[in-house]
Amino acid sequence: MVLPNFEENLQKYAKLLVSKGINVQEGHTVVINIDVEQASFARLLVKEAYALGAEEVVVKWADDVITREKYLHTPEERLTDIPQYKIDESNDMLERKASRLSVRSSDPDALNGVDSKKLGAVMTATSKALMAQRIATQANKVSWTVASASGAAWAAKVFPELETEEEQVDALWDEIFKTCRVYEENPIKAWDDHETRLRSKADVLNEEQFDALHYTTPEGTDLTVGMPKNHIWDSAGAINAQGEEFVANMPTEEVFSAPDGRRIDGVVKSTKPLSYSGNIIDGMTFTFKDGSVVEVSAEKGEDVLKNLVEDNDGARSLGEVALVPHKSPISQSGLVFFNTLFDENASNHLALGSAYAFSVQGGTEMSQEELAEAGLNRSNVHVDFMIGSETMNIDGIRKDGSKMPIFRNGDWAF
Repeated sequence: MVLPNFEENLQKYAKLLVSKGINVQEGHTVVINIDVEQASFARLLVKEAYALGAEEVVVKWADDVITREKYLHTPEERLTDIPQYKIDESNDMLERKASRLSVRSSDPDALNGVDSKKLGAVMTATSKALMAQRIATQANKVSWTVASASGAAWAAKVFPELETEEEQVDALWDEIFKTCRVYEENPIKAWDDHETRLRSKADVLNEEQFDALHYTTPEGTDLTVGMPKNHIWDSAGAINAQGEEFVANMPTEEVFSAPDGRRIDGVVKSTKPLSYSGNIIDGMTFTFKDGSVVEVSAEKGEDVLKNLVEDNDGARSLGEVALVPHKSPISQSGLVFFNTLFDENASNHLALGSAYAFSVQGGTEMSQEELAEAGLNRSNVHVDFMIGSETMNIDGIRKDGSKMPIFRNGDWAF
């Protein structure tokens, strides 16, 4: 590494993710999902977790090459037959209220060329088998944080103009440290201040309780999204069922809620590529009618996108609306990260699939049927895609039909 003070900043980053991200407490169980390429960083995370009193830290390793070979050569019927021991392990971790830290660094093109139908079938089967875990995290029953680390293949995708792998990896680490406020003298205080700023925006939206949002751009987006009664706008900080604070995404710049999945009409166009299931999807256009996608296309990766929408229950509607100013630090970097965690925090975005239960008052105690009755879309997937730009306007529509500007030219209007 040639990045100045790299080891010192990596240590700060590890401490930030463990102490502020998942907020490890005495006696906690921690599950860390991370790529084998990040073994040295994983060791730092494990040490930090134990130093804060974790009772057990379980590391789950991933590897792009092995994953690709598995998808290429293992029969679909074997891949979709999720073993009971994996389900039992997931349920055991839930019973232990294990905090989950996912550190992403994979190659955005890792599964490019693998049969999209096969990929979709496996992801659907896995999601259904581990449904209890997904429902628990979407209701904040446990603490969870998604973060990133600089991987060689990913860094090469983001910085193709740099000559060496070392330069590319360093450049990506630099962006991760910047956007996660690692370079601040006190990163935790910097995050506390950031949470306060985002919360002030959410407070205004929660007070208004708009009936719908209207998105428009000169490039062709004209979408009206209904909002459920008693919806809640949230931001960086969250609280789990045990009353412990955590931060679900690092970095994050969004204020978000759930739409009424039954009341979505119009056309919306994507503005950034989506890295999904080891493939890049770009140039997406969605047409909605009465809460459902009736037409979808993409300039790249259309087969993967159509499989996502057509083969997953609930994937034809939306589960999240998220507001991110075009002037956010990630957007101002001018980079496309080919990683949803970063690209979604450079742009207003929507999510196909399931809504978070905490996005409506009392939602975390509702059954899946009650959530659906409240207008929150239920699905076995949740896939964000980016729609924001410097030309986007958003209006909040009140029940009496009056309007309030929320975004003008890609930035907050209040």
